[in-house]
Amino acid sequence: MPSIIEIFGYKIYFWANENNEPIHIHISKGKPTQNSTKIWLTKSGGCVLANNNSRIPSKDLNALMDVVTSNYFFIIAQWKKFNVTDEVKFYC
Repeated sequence: MPSIIEIFGYKIYFWANENNEPIHIHISKGKPTQNSTKIWLTKSGGCVLANNNSRIPSKDLNALMDVVTSNYFFIIAQWKKFNVTDEVKFYC
């Protein structure tokens, strides 16, 4: 799966074949998996934690969510390339 950002030893990436879900990213250390921590992007430019399946410590998770928010437009651009469409659906 394509890694978008690597920071603090974590990979931020997309996962393919997720049934046309709204825009989101996955985060994990080591090998990417479909069941890793998932964060939804919102229309307002922020993000919402969907789950923390990777059990990322709160301090790290908060910092990673700040990274996601800071890279909002970059992530959307990468999502469009990855999904080969200009249409972006948001969680909220």
